[in-house]
Amino acid sequence: MNKNVTVRDAGDVKVLDLKGKITIGAGDLHMREAIHQTLAGGAKKILINMKEVTTIDSTGVGELVGCYTTATNKGAKLRLANLPEKINDVLTVTQLITVFDVYTSEAEALEGF
Repeated sequence: MNKNVTVRDAGDVKVLDLKGKITIGAGDLHMREAIHQTLAGGAKKILINMKEVTTIDSTGVGELVGCYTTATNKGAKLRLANLPEKINDVLTVTQLITVFDVYTSEAEALEGF
């Protein structure tokens, strides 16, 4: 992986901790790579922890949607947790908040996965 994405296990859930920016040329490809590697490894439950994400742009949002679609098509569940207010606002304005399973905390997201 890289410094922007760390992957860890929480039971049978793969947790991806994202840090910094998810913008064109920055964290967007790192996130996609991490999701694809996690899915290739057979993961069926993926939680993206966005607690330390500082910025997301339209490319990053598009990448999130792409990752969600890829996971769903492979029979995996993908959830988001700990959205910073700015990112929550972006997903709300774009109506994507209704597409994703969004949780306020990691513990809440892991419950009943």
